[in-house]
Amino acid sequence: MARALLFDFNGTLSDDEDVMYGVFAELFAQAGRPMSQQEYLDHVAGLADEAIVRTWLGDRPDVDEIVARRVALYRERVSDGTTVTRAVRDAVREVAGELPLGIVSGAARSEILPVLQAAGLLDAFHVVVTSDDVVRGKPHPEGYLAALRSLREVLPDLDPADVTVIEDTEAGVRSAKAAGMRCVALSRTLPRDRLADADEIADAIDRCLVRRIR
Repeated sequence: MARALLFDFNGTLSDDEDVMYGVFAELFAQAGRPMSQQEYLDHVAGLADEAIVRTWLGDRPDVDEIVARRVALYRERVSDGTTVTRAVRDAVREVAGELPLGIVSGAARSEILPVLQAAGLLDAFHVVVTSDDVVRGKPHPEGYLAALRSLREVLPDLDPADVTVIEDTEAGVRSAKAAGMRCVALSRTLPRDRLADADEIADAIDRCLVRRIR
C-alpha cells in the first residue's frame, strides 16, 4: 500500500492533452513546422516544454520565448479549472487527509497553481515540483526525487517504493520507475502497449483507483 501519492499534471490531474497539443500546434505552425496530433503523441507527449520545442524545432535562440508563449496561451484557455474533472476532484479529496500528496510536472508553476486554485485543490498537495524546480525533465527522475525529499519532511523514513505515481505518458512512467517508485499509468493519452513499463494501467483517476492504491 502507498504511503504517499504523486501525480503528473498535464493529461493526468488535468484532462488537457488536447489543449496542450492545440497550443503547441499553433506555435509550431507559426514557426514553419506544423505538427499533427499523432506526431505530438508519438514524439513529444510527456516531455518538458523546452525538450518539446527543441525536439520539434531544433536548437534555436528563441526557445525560451516559445515556451513563455506556450504557458501564456495555456493559462488563457484552462485557468478556470474546468480541465480537472469532478471525478478527479473527488478522488483527490478522498485521500488528501490520509496520505501526503504531490505533483511532479514538466509544466511551469505559473500555469499549474491557477488551475489547482480554481479547482479547489491547491491546499491538498504537500509538494508541487515543476519545470522551474529541475534541470532535467522527464524521463529523467530528478523531479520525482525532488518530490521524495520534500515528502520526507513529513515522513522521514519514506522509501521510494512506498510512493505511488500516477502518470499518462512513456516519459512519465520511465521517470517514476527510474526514481524507484511504483507507477500507475492512465490509458487515455497513449495506447496501453506504450505504457507497458508501468506497474498497473488504469482507465481514469477516480475514487475506486485511489482507494485501491492507499
